Amino acid sequence: MTASAERTEHDLLGARTLPGHAYYGIHTLRALENFPISGAPISVYPELIRALACVKQAAAEANAELGLLPEAKRRAIVAACAEIRAGALHEHFVVDVIQGGAGTSTNMNANEVIANRALELMGHQRGDYQHLHPHQDVNLSQSTNDVYPTALKLAAYFGISRLREAMAYLRQAFADRAEAFADVLKMGRTQLQDAVPMTLGQEFGAYAVMLGEDEARLGEASLLITEINLGATAIGTGINTHPDYAHVACRHLARISGVPVSTADNLVEASQDCGSFVQLSGVLKRVAVKLSKTCNDLRLLSSGPRAGLGEINLPTTQAGSSIIPGKVNPVIPEVVNQIAFEVIGNDLTVSFAAEAGQLQHNAFEPIIAHSLFKSITHLRNGCLVLADRCVRGITANREHMRAQVENSIGIVTALTPYIGYEQATELAQDALQTGRSVYKLALAKGLLTREALEEILKPERLTRPRKFVPLR
Repeated sequence: MTASAERTEHDLLGARTLPGHAYYGIHTLRALENFPISGAPISVYPELIRALACVKQAAAEANAELGLLPEAKRRAIVAACAEIRAGALHEHFVVDVIQGGAGTSTNMNANEVIANRALELMGHQRGDYQHLHPHQDVNLSQSTNDVYPTALKLAAYFGISRLREAMAYLRQAFADRAEAFADVLKMGRTQLQDAVPMTLGQEFGAYAVMLGEDEARLGEASLLITEINLGATAIGTGINTHPDYAHVACRHLARISGVPVSTADNLVEASQDCGSFVQLSGVLKRVAVKLSKTCNDLRLLSSGPRAGLGEINLPTTQAGSSIIPGKVNPVIPEVVNQIAFEVIGNDLTVSFAAEAGQLQHNAFEPIIAHSLFKSITHLRNGCLVLADRCVRGITANREHMRAQVENSIGIVTALTPYIGYEQATELAQDALQTGRSVYKLALAKGLLTREALEEILKPERLTRPRKFVPLR
């Protein structure tokens, strides 16, 4: 139906005029006025909007199954929710992501948009709530206190799935480079000092393994957020619900969302406990810390090009200086570092917000949601950018690295089983003081024959465990 230019709605504070085209209602309008905080509407997180529609559809299906919601209303609500899940009407989810009221404004925004779209589908005007009401019908058997955390968990589950896909993509980029660099000999370092030889492939392979470990940890964390409190209503007692509602709604929600949700054993506990969000945030911090460490390495290994380590070359993506001609900076690793710093800060925010809950509820779940979704979204984007605009284009300065190995003091470690620790130490000191190579000094001192030295210092002997037989 064609919407009127304006419409009037009422709440406990009085009447307000809304634009006729708006699918949201008076409660959303008041939230818009009360919370001009971040400038970011909840629709910046599409997975949250999808999750809210899943919860509302599951509630309508459960209420109808239990004889509490007429079939015509069920059909209209389900159809409206299906459209929202498919991406429609997200621009009408307008309340700020940071809001007081424990998410009530988000829940009301969802109720009003779904109700007004459902009214249209039933042949009525938006705002004609006598036929289908946002709170009496769309919010039937619900409270913000069970809808909002359930939607947050669904949205986080959706987001984690996408983040893990991006991490797997980045992991494969590192694995591909590891394979390409499998024969590239270089010096490993500990405390930024020369250690022993390794291959560049081993170095990049370790980055791939680190990502794989964190993918697994995220999978574990995602299972913790599949326990929901839908049906708890205000504080977990289930007031205003049918005795079977919680389990019926959970069954429908699992089917609609594709997420293996389960009803918490104790809904009073589940309604006040934000532990699963704290756990998830901690795992996201773990991902960020390790990803940032990897980017630190990439920046260090590519430092130079002539006065640094200069072992690898990152792809040139943009000019690096407005004053130094030709300078190129490692901007892609740098932006991922900054994402990591943000995620670490977000984890602290989640921790404080979870701790600040009082008695039977936590009023600070909106900032928990905002922090988690920022972390998930930015980490995902960072992984994709790092893979495509950096890792896949990295090249190795093979001869430079091999020369460093041949001139290093660290290769004396490979001689220790044959000449002993004391002689190896003396050899290393002599090499450092004279500037001569370990190889030439060992040969000159008659410690080993040329044939023995060449056998011991083969790259394949230097970079993996090998059986050895002492020469004396």
